[in-house]
Amino acid sequence: MIDLLVIGGGVNGAGIAADAAGRGLSVVLCERGDLGGATSSASTKLIHGGLRYLETYQFRLVRESLAEREVLLHAAPHIVWPLRFRLPHHKALRPQWMIRSGLFLYDHLSKRVSLPASHGLKFEHTDPLKSEFEAGFEYSDCWVDDARLVVLNAMQAQNHGASIMPRTVCEHIDASLDSVSKQMVWTATLRDINSGQEQKVKARCVINATGPWVGKLGRQLQPQTPPADVRLVKGSHIIVPRMYEGEEAYILQNPDGRVVFVIPYEKQYSLIGTTEEDYTGDPSAAAISPAEITYLLSVTNSYFKKVPDASQIVHHFSGVRPLIDDGDENASKVSRDYTLELSRSPAPLLTVFGGKITTYRRLAESAMDQLRVVFPDMARKWTLEARLPGGDFESQQQLLIDLAAEFPWLDTDLLEAWIKRYGTLIRVVLGDAKTLDDLGVCFGADLYECEVRYLMREEWAQTAEDIMWRRTKSGLRLNAEQRASLTRFCDSEQTLKA
Repeated sequence: MIDLLVIGGGVNGAGIAADAAGRGLSVVLCERGDLGGATSSASTKLIHGGLRYLETYQFRLVRESLAEREVLLHAAPHIVWPLRFRLPHHKALRPQWMIRSGLFLYDHLSKRVSLPASHGLKFEHTDPLKSEFEAGFEYSDCWVDDARLVVLNAMQAQNHGASIMPRTVCEHIDASLDSVSKQMVWTATLRDINSGQEQKVKARCVINATGPWVGKLGRQLQPQTPPADVRLVKGSHIIVPRMYEGEEAYILQNPDGRVVFVIPYEKQYSLIGTTEEDYTGDPSAAAISPAEITYLLSVTNSYFKKVPDASQIVHHFSGVRPLIDDGDENASKVSRDYTLELSRSPAPLLTVFGGKITTYRRLAESAMDQLRVVFPDMARKWTLEARLPGGDFESQQQLLIDLAAEFPWLDTDLLEAWIKRYGTLIRVVLGDAKTLDDLGVCFGADLYECEVRYLMREEWAQTAEDIMWRRTKSGLRLNAEQRASLTRFCDSEQTLKA
């Protein structure tokens, strides 16, 4: 029997698994798809306090989120780094004094260590904005590779003894009296999607961290208890050719009360998002609509001199966020805070509602706080100062210098890209490679066989899609023939493993 069965391999499930395993609990995490394959890889890629949440008085959420920026900058400097945001002042919307007051709160609600304060600015004719935007503000938040954040937490959980089982469905689960402990426990039937093989797992406690499927699983686990009202909100993003020079992101106000981000992405591109609209149906089938594309381009076009048209979109993605329904008609104003519900009947069950990527670690800590009544002997909190795998270095710049000296035969651009994915795990990726030829076949876009093999061996990648869109973003640069070649290679490797 294990202590904890975590169902759901998004950022919350992976974060809880890592925290629990590090406290000495025996943990199994199962995920029906790829790790981070749904909502957690479809975010705006930000670790941020949520400037606009101040307008709805969510001060606790903003304070907690701001504090987590510093924690994650320390824990994962390879996949989290500072990003400056420019907020053009729209004269017909919020007055300057209101924005200035909000930014003052944003700067001071939590202690800043690594990030500079906000300030006002004047736009020049050389800036990418239209001439009517003469003034604005600049402030700090952080960028994150969201899908890799999930994988690194799963790796951290595994390093502490957890069993990570992607592409594994919880086929059936019920509670019964354990003859040894004389306590009610869960018995789950887990089925490997690829092989069809089933195994039974007994767990003292279950975590329902299935994101937009939380209500569906909740009804299976506790059919006599209606789950909390969950509101599904779809957010969509588009990726276009790079719109401007410079590394600053832009946050654009809109008359409907929403904001749209324009963010430098993968050097050659700009990421534009997000939309927010209520969603019904299967969350895995969420896709961008023509109306969402029109909305994102229209908002962006109202600010920028040059905006690509729909024909230039190189990629788009959509995700469904499970939020607690507070009755607000406007989906963008529904709280991004999280709620945890612990039930002891028929057996211990903790259900995770809501949440955002920025606060996943605090959510996991809160989950463990609640579970102390179930596991009174578990160890204390530990993740505040912990580094995620590959994050044991101080700056990307210094690591680049060190690794360039260690591997002088590696191209600098490739080394920089790998640092932002793997940090010090680059040495594991390279293995015994001594020359460029040792990296094996190049599938295109600097994606080499040795990296693909590492991802399949160490990071649970199974398909070309896992590699192109979640473990790396090489799908943006690979052509159809190169994608097909990568697909054949991954399929062949999976067949050999089977």
